[in-house]
Amino acid sequence: MTFDERTPPADPASATCPMAGPRRGPADAAAPPYADYVQLDRLLSLQRTRTDVPAELSFLISSQVMELLFALLRHEWTIAGERLDAHDVPGAIGTLRRSIRELDVLVSTWDLLATLTPGEFGGFRDALGDASGFQSHLYRHLEFLLGVKRAGVLRPYTGSPEVHAELERSLRAPSLYDHALALLARRGRHTPTPGADPSRPYEPSQDVERAWAGVYTDGVVDLVELGEVLTDISERWTRWRERHLAATLRALGNRPGTGGSAGASWLEQTVRVRVFPELWTMRTLVEPSKV
Repeated sequence: MTFDERTPPADPASATCPMAGPRRGPADAAAPPYADYVQLDRLLSLQRTRTDVPAELSFLISSQVMELLFALLRHEWTIAGERLDAHDVPGAIGTLRRSIRELDVLVSTWDLLATLTPGEFGGFRDALGDASGFQSHLYRHLEFLLGVKRAGVLRPYTGSPEVHAELERSLRAPSLYDHALALLARRGRHTPTPGADPSRPYEPSQDVERAWAGVYTDGVVDLVELGEVLTDISERWTRWRERHLAATLRALGNRPGTGGSAGASWLEQTVRVRVFPELWTMRTLVEPSKV
């Protein structure tokens, strides 16, 4: 007797995912628990296109996925900063490593948008009105966490007092890199600048460059691991900007961007800016024989 003869196949509708919680009783069976947990009906009600162009749905869903990933990354990087402040370096590194996989998914969302031809995008672009991805307040939170801080970007949110206040707090709070440098200072590897204003744009420092080079040369294992995971984040953030530029050029060419932005010409400038800059420049100073 074969296995198939002895064991009838399970009904997919009644099968249980290994990651599911305890089974619920008959009284709770009115709605599928999965749909209830992920709020599926509500989620699927949010895809409201403004035109009949088939490609608009792909654009809309891709944009919504990006916003969800922005929210997730903000959550992860905030927790990582708190763990660094609490001297929980392994916990912070674990959280940051998970965020790298989330960044990989974020970068891959451009694969969908890159399929839009200029004609397809042009078919629904006017329906977007003044909407632009750069108006995303969650994107601004990520920039602030990465140390890309400019008070002027808060102006578009004055009409949304709660969002504006939240962004202003984020602007004035330490960035993820600030938390990492504070850890280096507590470990005697770096002397912070007295009275430094965390709301100001981050300026590269030779002192910080030498501090990281010393960490790598001396082989301080947990700090090297921290430096590498931060470098992974920096690399993927640059990759996300590069993919944004490529998708914009494919769909728009050199036309102005949506919402009146400068489009590709402005994006080309952002690609050249690396976050956590000393983690790149210090590598010239590291003595390979001691790494």
